[in-house]
Amino acid sequence: MATQAVRAADHKLLAAGEWLETGEWGEVRSPYDGTVVGRVVEGDAALVDRAARAAQEAFESVDFPQHERAATLDRAAELVGERVEDLALTIAAEAGKPLKTARVEAARCVDTLTFSAAEARKLTGGTVPMEASPAGEGKLGVMLRVPYGVVGAISPFNFPLNLVAHKLGPAIAAGNAIVLKPAGQTPISALKLAGILTEAGLPEGWLSVIPGPGREVGNAIVEHELTRALTFTGSAGVGWGIRSRVPHKKVNLELGSNAPLIVHSDGDWETAADKTKLHAFSHAGQSCISIQRVLVQDEIADAFVDRLVANAEALRVGDPLDPETDVGPLISAGDRDRVKEWIDEAVAAGAELLTGGELVDDGRCLAPTLLGSPPREARVWCEEIFGPVATIHRYAEFDEALRMANDSKFGLQAGVFTRDVGRALEAAGTLEFGGVLINEVPTFRADQMPYGGVKDSGNTREGPAFAVQELTEERFVTLQG
Repeated sequence: MATQAVRAADHKLLAAGEWLETGEWGEVRSPYDGTVVGRVVEGDAALVDRAARAAQEAFESVDFPQHERAATLDRAAELVGERVEDLALTIAAEAGKPLKTARVEAARCVDTLTFSAAEARKLTGGTVPMEASPAGEGKLGVMLRVPYGVVGAISPFNFPLNLVAHKLGPAIAAGNAIVLKPAGQTPISALKLAGILTEAGLPEGWLSVIPGPGREVGNAIVEHELTRALTFTGSAGVGWGIRSRVPHKKVNLELGSNAPLIVHSDGDWETAADKTKLHAFSHAGQSCISIQRVLVQDEIADAFVDRLVANAEALRVGDPLDPETDVGPLISAGDRDRVKEWIDEAVAAGAELLTGGELVDDGRCLAPTLLGSPPREARVWCEEIFGPVATIHRYAEFDEALRMANDSKFGLQAGVFTRDVGRALEAAGTLEFGGVLINEVPTFRADQMPYGGVKDSGNTREGPAFAVQELTEERFVTLQG
């Protein structure tokens, strides 16, 4: 099937209720071939200040009750659903995500906004049993959940539409205004979603989307006096650095991982190998929960590896706009070269190169790569590689696999394949991760589920129901009868 064309266009930014040109333009280029996908207006710290003050004014002056927030989000979900193909083409062009995967992301955005609308409708607090003690006799105690006011948001490149929706949808549902900085490599999807939300009825000034350099726009959002809460998805180093700089703010972090998959001999190892084909290499492994560390029991290891190698070698690598492509490029040449360096380093240290490891498609892509038994100190094992690479270690006993999975500074999600309920419960109680997925790969995510990690992987839970709680604070009210 022929590659589809994407017409380059100029995109204004949204700030303080206006679609603006500042005179500063940034080019968005395809990670695959370097062609210009579009141009976006870039902002600066002064524009962030203007946007934050407009957001605060809108928050204080505009009556935007729960039912209207829900209706706006429902309408936005409907509009996204009508424009899935355009949004998918945008994602594929600017992020290099294969079109078939980009379509899934655009469809998931509908779910994220729909679930956010549901949370807007049911947002509530609770009661406190005041008369449980003599001091509270005759009093009614109520806990309210109230929005912070202005939320600052910073989103990553790898899910340029749906992770933006995970920032904006719950923040709006909770009653907050937002100032968002999208990833520099992929701002167009965010601007299109902002346009959809505006069209759906979001009040003027309630949302600003400001592309621009992280050192200026991102820092201005983080440090602005009016952004009382921040939500960030990205690398652990940047995320924890933000939290240390503004300890007086609510800072929600969804960070990286080197997700483990445990495959025991009593589990459906064929399905595990087939799912790993997709979830270790989809979007060139550029997902926080891409399968990176596969732990397979000795008894089935040879058959599992043979099947997984054949699966990986069957993947089609190349142009992300070709509907038949399975694996596209990394987001930049620098990232491609970094991942290749890590692979070569591991092989030089004794890892077995099972498949891949080379540049393909005239050097534009990295072949899906499997490494057997890399040293445990190798970066492909202990760091987040964020590339189309999975490593495989064998184990004898189940508790050994649990220890190896836990031997990481990260703790986002882990997958375990076993048919034994006892082992499943042992894994759930032992694995130090925000999510433990039994008979599923760690890359699985439904947009309504709680999603987030522990250790260096973060301190929050996303998914609209959970993010709304994170983006509101409790206020206690007591009434004397």
